[in-house]
Amino acid sequence: MRQLLLRPGAEELNYEIRGIVKKARQIEALGYDMTWENIGDPIQKSNKIPAWMKEIVADLVSQDHTYGYADSKGMLETRRFLAGLNNAKKGAQISAEDILFFNGLGDAIAKLYQFLIPTARIIGPSPAYSTHSSAEAAHANTSPITYRLDPDNNWYPDMEDLYNKVKYNPGIVGILIINPDNPTGMVYPKEVLQRFVEIAKEFKLLLVADEIYQNITYNGYEAISLAEVIGDLPGISMKGISKEFPWPGSRCGWMEFYNKNASVEFAKLCATLENAKMIEVCSTILPQLAIPRIMQHPLYAAYRKTANAKIGRRSQLMEDILSPVKGIKFNRTKGAFYNTIIFDETLLHDGQHLPVEDARIQVLLDAWLREKEMPHDKRFVYNLLASERICVVPVSSFCSDLRGFRVTLLEEDEDVFVDTFERMAKSIRTYLKSNKEVAVDA
Repeated sequence: MRQLLLRPGAEELNYEIRGIVKKARQIEALGYDMTWENIGDPIQKSNKIPAWMKEIVADLVSQDHTYGYADSKGMLETRRFLAGLNNAKKGAQISAEDILFFNGLGDAIAKLYQFLIPTARIIGPSPAYSTHSSAEAAHANTSPITYRLDPDNNWYPDMEDLYNKVKYNPGIVGILIINPDNPTGMVYPKEVLQRFVEIAKEFKLLLVADEIYQNITYNGYEAISLAEVIGDLPGISMKGISKEFPWPGSRCGWMEFYNKNASVEFAKLCATLENAKMIEVCSTILPQLAIPRIMQHPLYAAYRKTANAKIGRRSQLMEDILSPVKGIKFNRTKGAFYNTIIFDETLLHDGQHLPVEDARIQVLLDAWLREKEMPHDKRFVYNLLASERICVVPVSSFCSDLRGFRVTLLEEDEDVFVDTFERMAKSIRTYLKSNKEVAVDA
């Protein structure tokens, strides 16, 4: 080409959650079934949408007006409904004008970072959800800035690490909170959220909360929203229906702006995001129309309670199976539907492997492992894929120095779920023993 095509930072856009699928498809092409643990898609994992929910969508589809444009900011009746849900929490109050719809949270996240100047940084958690960290890095033309989540303290944020990074990096203009967290499944208690607010207040920062899993909690835990603790600080909450209904294919998410006029710069950002949506005309109308009707349905609360309880039970089954395995650690999840397993890095070495029965798959694995400077957890993930046809995601791809992998708690068939994690446990033991320099008791 006569000129470079990509601006600096564009190569930071990486999504290993989907990227590993390309390798899994190579194995599928050889005639094997795959166990997908790489992505939080409830539909893929045998989740059945209740008939009453389908009836609501079917009725909307039969109405002509659902085929037209929505208001640029989103359907007014739906925004009023969502504002009411927020305001019932007695925290920061909003109106329909403080809500802006997007084509899924991926769209919302991309838009947020797109309009920030490159020197304006939003510090996020590590391990980090890839969509946030990649978008932030791409906008800044450099690596993302992160604060540490501590696996030895329930995956709670290392507040000293966060405070010092904010204090000594004046480019940081905001803090990202993911609660409940992806990829760790942690739900933050009120005192942790209040500490975020204190730091933001001291340094005059914007708070951004990804709360798409807000209503997916279990085992006695509930999530506290940003609106309940933010006070008079500027903030954005990101929400959606992809996981909760669940309807991931709807691509329907929204931002809620808190205290829009608390800062001139924040008000400009909100206005810019709204103008950008006007240029696009609108987001998808059908799921927006469905939101009030589904969430106000008399069966919805019970449906969500039952679904959450099932995830909670699976979290316990996973703990029962993996807890006896030496060389790994994890925390019991409280929300969302993921868990992150961390290896004792002293037990990881080049040359560790899992048995692969099919020589054709071994050829594929050998080619994958030629990648330069491959993190040890990625080596394990590729071996697991080749040996057991279980597709998970390495923690190193979540912008983390830790080594491990993320799994989902979504499989509705309990026998399949148990079998998957028993095979996973066996593979971890075999892998860690496979290097003669290392001896680990089973």
